[in-house]
Amino acid sequence: MAGQGSTAPLRRHYPGPPGTHITIRGLVKRFAGSALYDGFDLDIPKGQIMSVFGPNGCGKSTLINMIAGLIPIDGGEILFDGKTRQDTKIGYVFQNYREALFPWMRTLDNIAYPLVLQGWSKDRVRRRLDELIASFGIGFDLHRYPYELSGGQQQTASIMRALAPEPEVVLLDEPFSALDFEMTLFIREKLQQVFMDTGTTMILVSHDIEEAVYLADQVLLLTKRPTRIAEQVLYDEPRPRTVDTLSDAGFVAVKKRTLEIFQREVRR
Repeated sequence: MAGQGSTAPLRRHYPGPPGTHITIRGLVKRFAGSALYDGFDLDIPKGQIMSVFGPNGCGKSTLINMIAGLIPIDGGEILFDGKTRQDTKIGYVFQNYREALFPWMRTLDNIAYPLVLQGWSKDRVRRRLDELIASFGIGFDLHRYPYELSGGQQQTASIMRALAPEPEVVLLDEPFSALDFEMTLFIREKLQQVFMDTGTTMILVSHDIEEAVYLADQVLLLTKRPTRIAEQVLYDEPRPRTVDTLSDAGFVAVKKRTLEIFQREVRR
């Protein structure tokens, strides 16, 4: 699925191994004539959380934006269980929750918006909203407008909206970066619980190494541009992960390894 006007050479693409959900082959992306990604391949497992971590400017957010279809690619293809993006339900949680929610809509209507777009009946929408409210243990008034809520409450609503249509893939672009520590802990645990309940494939872009390891089944470490995979570090600690996980020997070892790879790539 090459972008319009692409001059990238044709490559023979091949499927990922069994258990792959998202297959990226020969990905090309250029900005101002300079290659950010050039022939990039990646297999993202189904039913796992992958954290994306790497040096500034390596294209972490650009990667998930291309997966989501928010940024066009200049070459290569991205498939979901062998399907195109148009045939795949994708949820997206933006970093800037203030711009992600419609200010003229009540928060409840914001959450319901993708369901209304898909033509769900009022009863079905109501049932799905009730499920989400119960799952997140919402204690604030969803009938208020987004600007009447705290930042953490707005980001919670953004995540609920992304999850509302029961997506096959959820993409999260630094969802905690604008939150205080208390709300970060709350939303982090809610995401973990949603993942345990649904097994939805998730890709998390993070600038916090502890957060990246804590939530992930594997950490994708990227190089400087033109971006390649530096290493994929696995972390198979069982869930639910708790505050005790942060001092567990396995967590500490994976965090240390991740930091070593990151520092190596930054110094190159």
